[in-house]
Amino acid sequence: MFVRPALAAATLLLLATAPVAVADSYETVTVDPTGTIAEDGTVTLSGTYRCLGNTGPAFVSSSVGQKSPSVRHGIGGTRAVCDGAEHRWENTGKVDTGALEPGTARVEATVMELHPQGGLPLPRFHAAQQQDVTLTTEG
Repeated sequence: MFVRPALAAATLLLLATAPVAVADSYETVTVDPTGTIAEDGTVTLSGTYRCLGNTGPAFVSSSVGQKSPSVRHGIGGTRAVCDGAEHRWENTGKVDTGALEPGTARVEATVMELHPQGGLPLPRFHAAQQQDVTLTTEG
């Protein structure tokens, strides 16, 4: 059916051209300096966040890369409570065995809201952080 690909393309175009709200300096997200990786490729990352003023559902997402700067692995997502208080987040996800290994890795964490605008949920970014972490084996 041609409707679905057309709708998907229109949605992607709309997201690409949507204005990006600049995060308030009070809104933050941090990444803990260590994360874990299990033998089966399960990665756990964590940190803190603070956000406020959401009107749609908000999430803390994270990704990690190590061997190539152009390859990122999404590591879960946590529902965010944007009440102005500092909260902890922890995301867990599984990557292909061997895709990551213990050692230094680059993590990006983002607090993002699906803000209703004109009947469509558009992304509104509250905070983002990139930093190097040390992945350790679970033990």
